[in-house]
Amino acid sequence: MAAVTSPNNVDPKDTNSAPNSGASRRNFSISIPPRVSNGTMAPMKTPTLPLKSPDDSYSNDGILGKTRRRGLSNSSADQDNLMDGTIDHEQDGNPRKRSNADTIDYPRRRATIACEICRGRKSRCDGAKPRCRLCTELNAECVYREPGIKLDAGDKLILERLNRIEGLLQSSLVSQTKGIHLASQSPTTSTGTTLSREDMMPRNSDGLERSVTSIPIAGLGTWMASQTNISTMPKIHTTPALHLLQWPIIRDLVSRPYDPQHLLQLELSREPLQLGTSLSLDLSNTAAYVQAFFERVNVWYACVNPYNWASYYRMALSHGFREGPESCITLLVLALGSASLAGSISSVPRDKEPPGMSYFSAAWGLIPGLMTRNTTLSSQCLILASAYLFYLVRPLEAWSLLSSTSMKLQLLLSDRGRIPNHSKELSERVYWNALLFESDLLAELDLPHSGIVQFEETVGLPGGFEEEDDEPAGRDELWYFLAEIALRRLLNRVSHMIYSKGAMTTIASLEPLVAELDFQLTQWYEGLPIALQFPHSRVPLSNPVQIVLRLRYFACRTIIFRPYILAVLENEHAIMDVAVRENCRKALEACVRQLEHITAHHAGHLPYLWQGALSIVSQTLLVMGATMVPSLAALLPPSQQMDAIINEVLLEIERYAHLAPSLRLSSEIVREAEDRRQLMLRSTGMRV
Repeated sequence: MAAVTSPNNVDPKDTNSAPNSGASRRNFSISIPPRVSNGTMAPMKTPTLPLKSPDDSYSNDGILGKTRRRGLSNSSADQDNLMDGTIDHEQDGNPRKRSNADTIDYPRRRATIACEICRGRKSRCDGAKPRCRLCTELNAECVYREPGIKLDAGDKLILERLNRIEGLLQSSLVSQTKGIHLASQSPTTSTGTTLSREDMMPRNSDGLERSVTSIPIAGLGTWMASQTNISTMPKIHTTPALHLLQWPIIRDLVSRPYDPQHLLQLELSREPLQLGTSLSLDLSNTAAYVQAFFERVNVWYACVNPYNWASYYRMALSHGFREGPESCITLLVLALGSASLAGSISSVPRDKEPPGMSYFSAAWGLIPGLMTRNTTLSSQCLILASAYLFYLVRPLEAWSLLSSTSMKLQLLLSDRGRIPNHSKELSERVYWNALLFESDLLAELDLPHSGIVQFEETVGLPGGFEEEDDEPAGRDELWYFLAEIALRRLLNRVSHMIYSKGAMTTIASLEPLVAELDFQLTQWYEGLPIALQFPHSRVPLSNPVQIVLRLRYFACRTIIFRPYILAVLENEHAIMDVAVRENCRKALEACVRQLEHITAHHAGHLPYLWQGALSIVSQTLLVMGATMVPSLAALLPPSQQMDAIINEVLLEIERYAHLAPSLRLSSEIVREAEDRRQLMLRSTGMRV
């Protein structure tokens, strides 16, 4: 059997970095702020580890591994002088006053009348306005602090120590996210093209950078955990589909500015979900729906145990499907099984109730009672309900349930003794589902992070449910689920290391980073079991798992190489560099591979319709922009073929438009972009 490779960035030689890191953070002292070393992270290596059978147990050191952590260096014992001014000590002859030897030497308060230049140079300021004598001699701008702001040396001591602590935290984050020592200049790069992540951040219509604030729900999530783990989705990033509308040339294809906030606002303003009102349940086809669930649905989520399903169903039947988590789980299994038999929801007539809605409505009536239970079973119910809401293309309703799931899981996982041994396997599967769902949503929408990611390195990977005496309802399929966990972590790593807010990155320094991420993607593919390995050729596939994995593979490959397209859109001369041209070719090839057989996306519509549609929009906008630049257009198929591919995409996205207001807006955007693209191509003589 093939080995599965973890797309992580752990250096196998550096086995002591994580423990030392943890110790340094636990021993961090506010009173003695150490300096941070300027060392850079060693290049990421991808160890190849065997993937065990589902019947064996897994560990975090298997398919995924642990993210390397960097501790704070305490190598420098010296401390800076924290006082930036002298302190006067008055002497008088009052015998009642304590001597200096008996007093604590606190800084005295003194008036702040000096300008900033004199303060910085620690020289006496004459206080003259508009400029003091020293500033006049230096021909410098003379700035006095605003009246009423009195900062003495004691205030400065506090502020400087706080700044030092903040600097330590920021330096630790930078050392993690840069990941690779990037050369300042590459001999293969012939241009000075600079790719600024600051320029890639969302901006308001007035050109000002938009501040995005993420508030952890209920305060359970620690911001430190999510900031230092580069295999998690960053809080501020530029991967959303609509962010491409801020790129050069592509932004000219739409008549007004858009950003991802538009999608979020549309979903917030959406009409609530209308549930069925029927009080009766049709149980005549339950066997077919259960079989369909384990054959077509559980392969994506792997969160229902086929070995104890019969006991769940008997318990639900004894309660009349009116109470208990077993009843809720059974109803949601029937809802999802029914939905899977009907194909894509995009093909369901608008005036017809979605398949499985009657079962979902009955389950929805039980969810309020389960929301107050902090158990693994109640969390499992919410995961299955979220899955059906994703099928209905209701991303924000699903996020609301996932937020509650996250809180339950964090409470349970904060003390592993709270989870019984017989529930451990199920709790791990529920956890990874919650993390995958949240990462997919955070990739497109600016939503608060729940904090569930802080347990990512301590929760084990699924290893197979224990068989029981009952006849199993189906097979316990784990291969896709494990592969998706690994690929999602890699996608998050790409967002962290290329698209998160940070320092400027030149094309020269980007090259080794992109090469390493592409290597990890290749290792991920080569580590798939043979049954899941999809061909790279354009041969049509019939296995839905292979189809979805191939589409996810090309989506990841696109965003790895996408920055090179931006560099050429900003400066077409950048493509004169051989490496830039080759990486642009890889990005565009991956885009076309996702778009050329657009109906193949139907295979993943049950779990990924909303996410997949926005991915399609992103790749379509990218190739549209590329056709407007002759040097990039030369890397694409002939113009007639590209026009045909784009038209097929537009028709497909229009079929989804009625499912969600965010998809309706996306459909309108790509339609307008194509109309303007054709007009601009004709006006510039690139098209007859």
